[in-house]
Amino acid sequence: MSVQTNSSFTRRGFIAGSSATLGSMAAPLSGNTQSASARRLRIAQVGTGGRGTYWGRSIIQNFGDVTQIVGLCDINPKRVEVAKEMIGSSAPTFVDFDKMIGETKPDLVLVTTTDSAHYQYIIRAMELGHDVLTEKPLCTDEQQCQAILDAEKKYGKKLIVGFNARHYPQAKKIKQLMLDKAIGDVISIDYQEYLDTSHGASYFRRWHRIKEMSGTLLVSKSCHHFDQVNWWLNSNPVEVVAYGDLKFYGRNNSFRGTRCRNCPFEKKCQFYTDITKNETAMKLYVNCESEDGYLSDGCVWRQDANIYDTYSVMVRYENGARLTYTANTFMPYEGQEICLNGTQGRIDFNMYGGGGYSDNQLRMTRNFGKSELITDLEFRKGGHGGADPSLHDVIFRGQGAPDPLGLKASSLAGAYSSLVGIGAYRSIERGGERVRISSLVKL
Repeated sequence: MSVQTNSSFTRRGFIAGSSATLGSMAAPLSGNTQSASARRLRIAQVGTGGRGTYWGRSIIQNFGDVTQIVGLCDINPKRVEVAKEMIGSSAPTFVDFDKMIGETKPDLVLVTTTDSAHYQYIIRAMELGHDVLTEKPLCTDEQQCQAILDAEKKYGKKLIVGFNARHYPQAKKIKQLMLDKAIGDVISIDYQEYLDTSHGASYFRRWHRIKEMSGTLLVSKSCHHFDQVNWWLNSNPVEVVAYGDLKFYGRNNSFRGTRCRNCPFEKKCQFYTDITKNETAMKLYVNCESEDGYLSDGCVWRQDANIYDTYSVMVRYENGARLTYTANTFMPYEGQEICLNGTQGRIDFNMYGGGGYSDNQLRMTRNFGKSELITDLEFRKGGHGGADPSLHDVIFRGQGAPDPLGLKASSLAGAYSSLVGIGAYRSIERGGERVRISSLVKL
């Protein structure tokens, strides 16, 4: 597989034309055999949008003593230059991935592109002899998943998946309670996800609204949550059944434009947003539109949206546990309600924010015993409530450190989290048919 030219990876092209396990990762990356004190980890990054820029800036600001960015690559030549300035890097920039790898000779390739392109850069990097760190999700369909796992086995390189949702203080505490059998054996988990009319709508403004690019929000967004559950249960998903619809965004409106800027419906649309007031978005996206035509403030009512904005999923696990998961993306406030039901009690985690409603509570209630609010949580500053810096610490400083909670996500963990979402949208496509994970990929 060759990943070389700008023409191979255009967002416009995707929209128009797309219809071996890592174990505990306690060992150092295969390309980084020298000690951190002797040599910094050389990182080449592909994908310099919003999330990619965040990763790059974190590396530069917080891990400069043990890492260095040696190259930045993006299919948009303007964006990669803007991102270089935002990141604060002096590294050379590229639009040709193979050229970047050849000239910079990295120890690790960081993949932060659009979701459906992850697998191409992951596989190409391993073909060229390099370990890979990829943003979630690992992949967006079963063919991509199989190709990644086959390539990892073939080339013998290491693959890290960046799941920051494992690193929320509450998520870590729940994992510890699971290890301690605090509520006995977990029989079922109820997981409800609410995205408000700002966060939820953002996915329908951007490329995520295209199934071929995101794998739907079941993969692009919910893989975080499926990984949490897989990790908490310490068990593999076996079977998935799901129902989903596009009930609110996309075609479900009487009027629509192309983008919010200069939209004739600006005065009547509740979802109108003025991107010109966001300096970062203007520099990173609007001022770079001429190169690929990508709109970051696209109309949420565009009829090409073909993902689901409401869905329900049921998952059966090897250990007999069940997950019932629902998500809605047009709520008045943001939040999660997670309940773990065990043979000796129950854990409730409720987190809400926005719309004038804010609450955050983790509680454990034992059968025939008391209910207690859990407050001994370690919070830290940084993105996603401190989860991002925790994840980055584990990756860049903790390669040989003990990992009692299993925070390091293997390629197999990445595969299973994506496969739950993939199995779910295949089930929806087939009218609610049960989908076995083993029918999707040979693990």
